[in-house]
Amino acid sequence: MQYTSEQLEKWDKKYVWHPFTQMQSYMEEKPFIVEKGEGSYLFDVDGKAYLDGYASLWVNVHGHNDKKLNEALYEQIQKIAHSTLLGSANVPSILLAKKLAEITPGQLSKVFYSDTGSAAVEIALKIAYQYWKNLDPVKYAHKNKFVSFNEAYHGDTIGAVSVGGMDLFHRIFKPLLFERIAAPSPYTYRMNHLGDEESVKAYCLQELEVLLQTQGNEIAGLIIEPLVQGAAGIITHPRGFLKEVEQLCRTYNVLLICDEVAVGFGRTGTLFACEQEDVEPDLICIGKGITGGYMPLAATLTTDKVFAAFLANPDENKTFFHGHTYTGNQLACSVALKNIELIEKRELIKSVQEKAKRWTKQLEKLYELSIVGDIRQRGLMVGVEIVKNRDSKEMFSINDGVISQIITRAKEKGLIIRQLGPVITMMPILAMTDEELNKMAEIVYEAIKEAAETYQLIESTK
Repeated sequence: MQYTSEQLEKWDKKYVWHPFTQMQSYMEEKPFIVEKGEGSYLFDVDGKAYLDGYASLWVNVHGHNDKKLNEALYEQIQKIAHSTLLGSANVPSILLAKKLAEITPGQLSKVFYSDTGSAAVEIALKIAYQYWKNLDPVKYAHKNKFVSFNEAYHGDTIGAVSVGGMDLFHRIFKPLLFERIAAPSPYTYRMNHLGDEESVKAYCLQELEVLLQTQGNEIAGLIIEPLVQGAAGIITHPRGFLKEVEQLCRTYNVLLICDEVAVGFGRTGTLFACEQEDVEPDLICIGKGITGGYMPLAATLTTDKVFAAFLANPDENKTFFHGHTYTGNQLACSVALKNIELIEKRELIKSVQEKAKRWTKQLEKLYELSIVGDIRQRGLMVGVEIVKNRDSKEMFSINDGVISQIITRAKEKGLIIRQLGPVITMMPILAMTDEELNKMAEIVYEAIKEAAETYQLIESTK
């Protein structure tokens, strides 16, 4: 089929409803339509190159159009593209499950596949809930609730939204949601009235313990984004916070669910974020980088102990009645296996750790700009909080248009990044070179500087 870029733009606006996008505003702008990718770059339909500074929504690991990943897909499609995992098995899903059990932290040994991070979370919640009912429906009759943290984001299906804590995204759906118990999140930059980072951590842990002490018999599980709350604006937790949360869960008999969808597969500098504090979750949710950015795939892993509660005769009704059509898809599992193999062969984790340290020094230059309030980083996961006043931490309003200007100016300079509220996020492809990372930081610097100057000019003429 032959088409022009103008036709694509017209059809895009006429037929496609984009996620997390105000479509009225979208239709007033020229859309960014990707035609191909190569390495760290995306190319639009007009042939212009852009650094992929959000790793195509935090998923790309080795770069676009990686020869080895391409080959893995091609080899598998010569055999079979898909067959169901309901009551039958397939080779790639078996091999990947074995590999995931070997590389994930703790005693995780059973793999339940899905195709999105939201689904992986939904599955974890349902497993945790049913686990207690399978153990003893009378003794644990009231273990029906979940704890999650303020500003948490765990996906956009109804169950995942129920444990979310982002009012902007979730409030409209409140009548549809099950009850969530909220715990304070250690957002040190916005909680400095409590003292330093350690004081903030102590306060949040104390509040969590009181909550678990008083309501532990009602709580089936606690879900947490380890080390970094991504969608909340890259809120980095104090060192040791995750470990102490784990210990509290053990003390009060609550299952620990670690949502590693965004932070897993090397993003924070270890294969899984939990490793940095020697945390062993009861359930872990993984996705995004699992296939290197090639195919939709996610998984929920749990322990033999949890799995054993679902083993029974059919008439006991302890079966986990959940599944998706493309669960354990062969193409997705094959490319995931190759992705993990390449992470190991290319020593990607070591490379991420080294590049992250060097990049930190480059990013510090952003503090020269008066509207940069805070820079938060774990590995190659960075958030830059933009403020109107650094002393008061007052934020710009949406009507000021400063944040959107920064994104637009970066795009004009050949970099694609996204905002999360007042935060500019930088999520490079993990295989980016130092030169490309420095280029990202330089473009962001210039984009922030120009947006601030434009705002100040407008304000001075009012």
